[in-house]
Amino acid sequence: MFITKLAIGVFGLALAFSGPAFAADSVKVGVTTTGVPFTFVDTTSQQVTGAMVDIVNAIAADNGIEAQFELTAFSALIPSLNAGKIDIISAGMLATDERRKIVNFSDTVYSYGDAMFVAADNPENYTIEALKGETVGAQIGTTFADSLKALGIFGEVKLYDSIADIMRDVKLGRIKAGFGDQPIVAYQIAKNPALGVRLVDGYKPLKSGDVALAVPKDKAELLQKINASIAKLKESGELEKIFAKYGI
Repeated sequence: MFITKLAIGVFGLALAFSGPAFAADSVKVGVTTTGVPFTFVDTTSQQVTGAMVDIVNAIAADNGIEAQFELTAFSALIPSLNAGKIDIISAGMLATDERRKIVNFSDTVYSYGDAMFVAADNPENYTIEALKGETVGAQIGTTFADSLKALGIFGEVKLYDSIADIMRDVKLGRIKAGFGDQPIVAYQIAKNPALGVRLVDGYKPLKSGDVALAVPKDKAELLQKINASIAKLKESGELEKIFAKYGI
């Protein structure tokens, strides 16, 4: 667990925010280490960081409480939320209709689609159709994995715990191509060329969606306060600044 206490003035929000506190003094926030730059662990400080971490910290500061971060596998975020292990999910999670059946999402904070990546020494800019019969990879629990399987054209859609694992197998030639969240994939490739993969030029996303925070169905008041804080972040321009800080 990582605990972050915001000093007054973080992101310049202290002057703009003065909302009432949540009923509790703290909230447990589920994040994943595999969602760079949305959520990840800084290797220097060993602290959880990322755009969605900054956003939920700003929301917590607005409400005079503390955010306690629980590192959780992406596929376990919603089960952990509904089991009461965490109060909020703040990750690069898309607010889909299927997920809305079991959790409530906040207002949108960011929108994006999927990206295709291949080995750096592979010059082909594939279309989806050109990969018919091939083995491709996607992260377990993502909407992209479901969309790829639904196409029914691949030899196999291999599921992985993280984008880093997909990149490894693409680089080694074990699978032809990988799919993942466009901002996450682009950020990781830009920061580490040694990954040995590149984005496919001209790829049209299978699906685009909206990133939002998630809360349990029975926490309507918490959701209202989150949305009120998000509105302030948008109006002040701080939300845009947070994403710009991480190059997205």
